[in-house]
Amino acid sequence: MFKPTKRNLVKSILLGFAFLSTPSQAHCDIHFNYGVTLDPKHIRIQEKGITYVQISQTGQLFVRGREIPLNDKQQDLVNRYALGIRTQVPELVDIAIEGVDVGLKAVNKVIAGLTGENSAAHQKLQKQFEELHWRIRKRFNHSDDSYYIAPQDLDDFDEIFAGEFEQEIEEIVTDSIGTILGAVGDAVANQSVEDENNEQRAGNVGERVESMSDDLAKEINTKTSTLESKANAFCNKLVELDIIESEIQSQISILSDFNLFGSKH
Repeated sequence: MFKPTKRNLVKSILLGFAFLSTPSQAHCDIHFNYGVTLDPKHIRIQEKGITYVQISQTGQLFVRGREIPLNDKQQDLVNRYALGIRTQVPELVDIAIEGVDVGLKAVNKVIAGLTGENSAAHQKLQKQFEELHWRIRKRFNHSDDSYYIAPQDLDDFDEIFAGEFEQEIEEIVTDSIGTILGAVGDAVANQSVEDENNEQRAGNVGERVESMSDDLAKEINTKTSTLESKANAFCNKLVELDIIESEIQSQISILSDFNLFGSKH
């Protein structure tokens, strides 16, 4: 029989963070060699905080502050490259934040199921999640259409965003486990003494937690599978962008050494 021990409850909560290993199965062999700042008017590719390459909304190319005249073929390459960056940078942000959300929402669901959606514990947790989500979004998405991605490897999607906020996420989860243990204890204590003995009380509450864990596992498996598909599609698009970048290197001499998308192998 499932007992509502701390070990079992921790296991249930950790199901909410199963996504941390699943998306990383979608390995990207490509990494960003430079930082990328994206806003509606410009794409800025930066080296140590200084703009190296800039592409304007109208397709003008600037290298180290100097505008580079382009022929039709070069302009087409630059336009395709800019469109790819404008599509994939927001996609990276969305994939990583969606991954964090899968875990946070799972923990939130457990708390709501055991303490009630309007309980003080659940409202407190909701507030913590909303604040954390806002800070994560603000770190990489300064407004609805402004983004910044630092130089980084893309082989482990969980480390892109969750890594920076890992300690805070762990603190919220630890606090949540304490709340759940308290809720289980209250539920056991409040069950009728006449109808059930202590073991039966623990069993009923434990079965509730176990059922919730099973439901979460199914839900999370579905969501992480979707995330993995998105991550794989994203990686494939980066490979396509890397090919365009290679053409740019061969067609625009001043960018022969430019390499935003580098391969680890």
